[in-house]
Amino acid sequence: MGLSRKALRTTAVGAVSATLIAGTALGLAPTAQAASSGVDFVDITGDGGTVLKANVVKPAGADGTHRYPLLVMPTSWGLPQIEYLAQAQKLADSGYVVVTYNVRGFWQSGGEIEVAGPPDIADASKVIDWALANTPADAQHIGMAGVSYGAGISLLAAAHDKRIKAVASLSGWANLIDSIYSGRTQHTQAAGLLYGAGTITGRPSAELQQVFQDFFASNLSKEQDMLNWGAKRSATTYLDQINAGGAAIMMANGWGDTIFPPNQYADFYEKLTGPKRLEFRPGDHATAELTGLFGLPNDVWTDTERWFDHYLKGDDNGINREQPVQLKSRSAGGYEGYPDWKSVGATQRKLALSGTTTIHTNVDSGADGGVVFLSSILDQLAQLPPVASIPLLPRYWAAVWQSEKYASAQQVRGTAKLHTTLTPTKESGTLVAYLYDVGPLGLGKLVSNAPYTFHGRTPGKPFGVDLELFSTAYDVPAGHRLALVVDTVDPLYIEHNPSGAQLTFSSPANDPSYVSIPLREQ
Repeated sequence: MGLSRKALRTTAVGAVSATLIAGTALGLAPTAQAASSGVDFVDITGDGGTVLKANVVKPAGADGTHRYPLLVMPTSWGLPQIEYLAQAQKLADSGYVVVTYNVRGFWQSGGEIEVAGPPDIADASKVIDWALANTPADAQHIGMAGVSYGAGISLLAAAHDKRIKAVASLSGWANLIDSIYSGRTQHTQAAGLLYGAGTITGRPSAELQQVFQDFFASNLSKEQDMLNWGAKRSATTYLDQINAGGAAIMMANGWGDTIFPPNQYADFYEKLTGPKRLEFRPGDHATAELTGLFGLPNDVWTDTERWFDHYLKGDDNGINREQPVQLKSRSAGGYEGYPDWKSVGATQRKLALSGTTTIHTNVDSGADGGVVFLSSILDQLAQLPPVASIPLLPRYWAAVWQSEKYASAQQVRGTAKLHTTLTPTKESGTLVAYLYDVGPLGLGKLVSNAPYTFHGRTPGKPFGVDLELFSTAYDVPAGHRLALVVDTVDPLYIEHNPSGAQLTFSSPANDPSYVSIPLREQ
């Protein structure tokens, strides 16, 4: 079941190589400016005496007689401390003291990788302590920001350190388990990339190595341990503390993020009670922020600075009066504003999944979610998502339902939801649901997907399945139709289908099966 350990490591190392090349490039661009820009490279003592490699950028002419808002920025997973220098210099030029630091366990920082565990959160507070003691930072105006790993740490730090008044969490996570184990299914390529990058650029702790080992081995006896481990590292666990602290939270992500899918961000956003903002754009993990790390114009970083300018400096720049949910469709057009997440897909249209359909398992039908990073980047840059010929999908291994042709364009916004009745022939199994935009020639472009795994079911006994597909914004042209495809094998995920297993989907009269499509109000 799933990928062999050798294949998994090969996939991870290939992906990590590309990540490290990009990370090296990110570091080279701003380094040349360091000598003339007043960048100080320092050592900061973190939790337990661990040395954190950091850099400090201050406003020009800062002499200690004036205090400036402080921004603390932990690095992304696997990237060096110079990752944010281009943005740090811009922020310092606009009046911030900026401290960026390499998270423990990576590169030259000491310690081991704890995956946003308690030592990492304590480190963030230690960095704040150091900045207040050694720079002209204002203790009343402190923010944290980061991309990916730094985003997750920033959210968690806000729950534990009330000095933090504003956060920009970019391409991060609020729920770690929902990110890499959604639908009770291991996201193989995503976790493999993290594991490979952590091994190459850092020093994984013994606990982390055991978690990954149990994860890839599908060790169900350790599942609760993994859930507990993930909960300790998820901002959702500390929601009440974040709300009590009242920090202004901005979150931004890509629709196609294969590491931290958008659903978990949207769910968390809806439960925040303080000042908040949610932005979704086309792209994969951290690709929307990438050009900004080179110092180029970038919407994410522009809004990040505006967010801090308002909530740390008190600038009346209007960001607090804009619609707090800002989306950009994968298909075309500009930004769309909404008052909240539930207003995004206010209209629901159900596609009936009628009849009874049986599929066999263990063979990839040709319907796939793509390749981590590559597929969503192609979608972002060229609007080329993964495709499949819907008429040619073998019905022996794939179940297919299609809508009628739409007379007008359908603007899919938000989270499509699958409801069906499943009867397995084995006690465990995995299915993957795909929503496709199908053109006149039957070519389907992937709109969304999600995996679902079950264990401990009675063979031959039906049960209900409710599955949220990954949230998206996609415009289906007039004359096209939507198709729901379900199969059992996808390279993105570990599958749990015993040899020879079959899955039967039915639609009882008293509980009909459907996929609910969220649509923007026209």
